Amino acid sequence: MKAMIFAAGRGERMRPLTDTCPKPLLKVRGRPLITWHVLNLVRAGITDIVINHSHLGHMIEDELGDGSKYGARIVYSHEPTPLETAGGIANALHLLGEEPFLAVSGDIYAPYFDFSQALGTLPDNDAVGQPIPPDQRDIAWLYLTPNPWHNPNGDFGLDMYTLANEGDPKWNFAGIGVYRPEMFDGVKAGEFLKFGPLMRKFIEQKRVGGEIYHGPWVNVGTVEQLEELNAPLSKAKRAGA
Repeated sequence: MKAMIFAAGRGERMRPLTDTCPKPLLKVRGRPLITWHVLNLVRAGITDIVINHSHLGHMIEDELGDGSKYGARIVYSHEPTPLETAGGIANALHLLGEEPFLAVSGDIYAPYFDFSQALGTLPDNDAVGQPIPPDQRDIAWLYLTPNPWHNPNGDFGLDMYTLANEGDPKWNFAGIGVYRPEMFDGVKAGEFLKFGPLMRKFIEQKRVGGEIYHGPWVNVGTVEQLEELNAPLSKAKRAGA
């Protein structure tokens, strides 16, 4: 399985820090956010990694290089103008191949997430080994978390292991998922496209599975959150770590 790390966002809410440093390179506990992901992916045996970038992207390439110092093979997908999540994936499909791939937001802090649990989440065969018709296979698998303070109403319902656009309770999308490349058929390379409407279309078709992750997870969206994560542990817990 290959992985993609989203690193093309401008990080407006993190200014002025992101005026001179891309958001995924901001450090938590002495390590850039994106490096936490690279190390955890390699630990899970996922070593082929695609990173998209735009604003100050050369700094990400300078920091991570070809990934060899981490035991990874990293390639980059540059976006002159950020294409949003779905657009960024479509633009990088030629690097991701034809098999399901994992994707993770570069600005989340989830230091103990075990990426190996994502392996095999989108099988082609059912429990008794019979092929599942292509139009009936799950096309995506999302990881959800309890709702953080900045998203109190959540994003998706969950019925057993099938996501729903409605439902009570709703859970927060963690920014971690596994996707089949065909989910992005019809999206042109270089096209600007948000993730939500595309995902909700397939959720309506009941073709998106998922599960809840209860470990430490923070969407680092403000300077204050970053400061709290880097504060003594008792204070950092308030940030969600």
